[in-house]
Amino acid sequence: QVQLVESGGGLVEPGRSLRLSCALSGLIYDYYAIGWFRRAPGKEREAVSCLSTRDGRTSYADSVKGRFTISRDNANNTLLLQMNGLKPEDTAVYYCATVRSRAPCVVISVHEYHYWGQGTQVTVSS
Repeated sequence: QVQLVESGGGLVEPGRSLRLSCALSGLIYDYYAIGWFRRAPGKEREAVSCLSTRDGRTSYADSVKGRFTISRDNANNTLLLQMNGLKPEDTAVYYCATVRSRAPCVVISVHEYHYWGQGTQVTVSS
């Protein structure tokens, strides 16, 4: 059974950093797309960043390019999201998600992700 558990959210001032973690379990097949998504109050869930386990390729939303970095700690089966230079508009509930796929994660829509974590709140405010 696939399970994802996020942690690392919190309240930070603008310009600060946070690192989100997503503990992954039950990924028994070779290829997955795994990613981070967020939902701000009153807005639709949007993709933040994703990683394809087949080749390690990553993708980022334009709004976070150059500030956020996605990575995978294989030893601990954890997906990470390093968030630097946080802005108030980054405030949202952040979710990790995964779907079994050989396709590049950049072509997989948010609606195709099958397994989701419970989310972790990130609030950026002075």
